[in-house]
Amino acid sequence: MTATAPTTIRVRTAAPYDVVVGHGVLDRLRDLIPSGAQRVAIVCPESLEDLLDPFADLLDDYDVVVLQVPDGEEAKSAEVASACWDGLGEEGFTRSDVVVTLGGGTTTDLGGFVAATWLRGVAVVHVPTTVLAMVDAAVGGKTGINTDAGKNLVGSFHEPAGVLCDLALLASLPRVDLVAGLAEVIKCGFIGDPEILRIVEETDPAAITADSPALAELIERGIRVKAEVVAGDLKETAGTTSVGHPGREALNYGHTLAHAIERASGYTVRHGEAVAIGCVYVAELARRTGDLDPALVERHRTVLSRVGLPTSYDGAATFEELLAAMRVDKKARGSLIRFVVLDGLASPVSLAGPSEEHLRAAFEAVLDR
Repeated sequence: MTATAPTTIRVRTAAPYDVVVGHGVLDRLRDLIPSGAQRVAIVCPESLEDLLDPFADLLDDYDVVVLQVPDGEEAKSAEVASACWDGLGEEGFTRSDVVVTLGGGTTTDLGGFVAATWLRGVAVVHVPTTVLAMVDAAVGGKTGINTDAGKNLVGSFHEPAGVLCDLALLASLPRVDLVAGLAEVIKCGFIGDPEILRIVEETDPAAITADSPALAELIERGIRVKAEVVAGDLKETAGTTSVGHPGREALNYGHTLAHAIERASGYTVRHGEAVAIGCVYVAELARRTGDLDPALVERHRTVLSRVGLPTSYDGAATFEELLAAMRVDKKARGSLIRFVVLDGLASPVSLAGPSEEHLRAAFEAVLDR
C-alpha cells in the first residue's frame, strides 16, 4: 500500500495530544516533539537495532542518545529502568528534553515510566511498532514495570506528548505477533465498538495484513475506543463500585486472568494470547453471575478463533495458582477480586467478589480438553 493521508485522533484528556495513524508517516515525528527540546533519548529494544540509524536521522536537529533495552518483558524491570535513568543523567537530560520510544508494548511501558520518573516527569513521544502497542500500550498514559509480585504493579500515569503509528512498521512484524495484537482490538469491539467484530467476522483472516485497509480500520477503531474511555477516566477512578460502568477499567476486559497466565508462564505466553483466553473466561464468568446471553459468550470464541487466537487454556498452571495471582491484580480492593464483565454487547460493568464456585466453573469452561 502506498502512503495515504494520515488520520489524526485527538485524545481529549486534561493534557490533550494527537495519535497520528497512517502509512509512511514517520516524517511527522518532529511535529509531535515539544518545542524547546535539545536532547532526545530513543528507548529501543535490541531486536530493532536495524531501525535505529534511519530513525535517528529523522531527529538530526537534536542531540540524540540511544538507550537500548532488552526485548520483551525482560525490559520491564527496575534494573533496566535504573540503567535508563543513568543514561539520562550522563547526557544531562533536563525537563525540556524528550524521551522517544520505538518498539512494542513493553518498550512503551518502560520508556513511559522512565520519562514519568526522570526529574518527576519529562515529555515522551511513542512510536509503536506492533499492533498491540498501537491500540493499547502507547495510548492512555499508563506506564509501568513488573516485579516478582506481578505485572505492571509499579508504574505511573504519564500521558505522552504524542503517538505516531506508522503502519508501514508492521510489515516486518511476525504473523503470530500481528495476530496476538488483534486480541486488544477485538476486546475493544466487545466493550465499545461492535463494528470491529463485524469487520473481523466478514473479512478473510488471511486478508488482515500489515498493508491492508481492514487492519488500518481495525487499528483506528481500537484507538478511538481507548481514546474515548481514557478521556473520561484517565486515572482509573470511575470503576470503584460493584455495579455500573467501570470507566477506564473497561479496557482491562479479559486482563485479570490474562496477567495471571502471563506471570505463571514466566511471560512466555504472549500478552494478546493471554488476553484472548481471559476474554472468554470473563464471558463464561458473566454467563454464571449475570446471565450473559450464551450466544454472546460463544461469539467470543468464534471471533477470537477466527483470526487464530487461542480461546482455551492448556492448564500449565492450576486454578489455585492463577487465583492467587488474580488476588493481587490492580483492580482488587482489599480481599475482593474485581473483574470487568459484560451485561450485554458493548456494555461493560464491574463485578466485585464473585464466588470461588463461579470462578472455578468459568475456569473449567476454558480449559483445553
